Amino acid sequence: MFNVLATELRRGRIFGGYEVPNFGSDLLAVALAGAAPDEKPVRHVAELPARSGRPHPWPGWTDPDVVAAFTERGIREPWSHQARAAELAYAGRHVVVSTGTASGKSLAYQLPVLNALATDPLARVLYLSPTKALGYDQLRAAHALTLAVPRLNQPGFVAAPTAYDGDSPAEVCRFARERSRWLFSNPDMIHLSILRNHPRWAVLLRGLRFVIVDECHYYRGVFGSNVAMVLRRLLRLCARYAAEPGRPPTVIFASATTDSPGATASELIGLPVEEVVEDGSSQGARTVALWEPALRTDVTGEHGAPVRRSAGEEAARVMADLVAEGAQTLTFVRSRRAAELTTLGARARLDDVAPELSHTVASYRAGYLAEDRNELERALAEGNLRGLATTNALELGGGHRRLGRGGAGRFSRDGGVVLAAGRPLGPPLPECVGGADRPRRPTGPYLVCTIRPRCWTNRLSGW
Repeated sequence: MFNVLATELRRGRIFGGYEVPNFGSDLLAVALAGAAPDEKPVRHVAELPARSGRPHPWPGWTDPDVVAAFTERGIREPWSHQARAAELAYAGRHVVVSTGTASGKSLAYQLPVLNALATDPLARVLYLSPTKALGYDQLRAAHALTLAVPRLNQPGFVAAPTAYDGDSPAEVCRFARERSRWLFSNPDMIHLSILRNHPRWAVLLRGLRFVIVDECHYYRGVFGSNVAMVLRRLLRLCARYAAEPGRPPTVIFASATTDSPGATASELIGLPVEEVVEDGSSQGARTVALWEPALRTDVTGEHGAPVRRSAGEEAARVMADLVAEGAQTLTFVRSRRAAELTTLGARARLDDVAPELSHTVASYRAGYLAEDRNELERALAEGNLRGLATTNALELGGGHRRLGRGGAGRFSRDGGVVLAAGRPLGPPLPECVGGADRPRRPTGPYLVCTIRPRCWTNRLSGW
């Protein structure tokens, strides 16, 4: 168990006895000022060195309008891992991109997708993500890119990227099925709507060129087994409806930095998957600090065992102090309740030290209405929110990610603070920082039921 603070930190020199030239020492000094003088909460510092990028020329098959759309957004050339993944996808080979956060994994699939949509009016694309926040973030990027490609705004080639999820009204669902060429959805909706009503989705299944599976490291255990069955059935239906036999859709996976991502992705679809793991993007120097709450002196546990201060309480205090100093801060917690309590704690402290900022701290979790989630995401992106306590429901493509066993193990900002709580299982926290995670098997000996009984009435012979 741990909480994570992802913070925009200015670079500094020394704190807590550690020489850390790439960390925001003045901001951490503010965080440490709230601790008792005899406390030394910083237990470990991992420095991630700066890295120069390796650009690569645009692939020769890329449509000039597509290249122009990226260059207008400030992307002169793709990084080497983006070009490699795009080449594999264009060649029809399933591929997984497993590089660090903010390394530009999105461009690796956007390049072949936009090229296909711009050159083939019958092409369709399906994007899948485990969280709505990530899906909507990628949808916004898709809208901007398609608007920048003139051909994708002409009759017969209009891409019309559309979200298709549980929040979509009936008219949007109908538009997504009949008109959209780039669908943004999730595995649940694929199972509940598309697979069980596949004749109504024949146009999508017949023209599907690419299936994008973002954050595929999430799909493990029982959940991963269910998603694997959904993806495999989707590919079988595509083969059944394909206009050209032997031309199945190409699956492009995006994954956190895990070990053996190719083998993991291959288990999801039951087919060989090429892996791209050499990160060619540039990266500034970053430092990650592990922060352990101090022991309490006013209470003891069973048989006099020491009790540490709550990680949630400590996270709320540190977040409030950083917000008061001017740093935009994300605090990732394990539960919805913890998100609310951390927000209340941070606001209470801000009421004392900077009351004018208490309204700039909020919580983000599953269970909010779609319009509330969208408003929080917009406020965070625009800088109106200075602090946000969130569960893993928030996974924005902009670069903030959780650290640790289930997260990406990388930050795009200058620094992060991991607040350790009780964690009896798993490796020591320092082993989880700055390196690849252990393999994650998406399937296994689990009892799963991915298809409702009445779905079998829609079976097609031969699949």
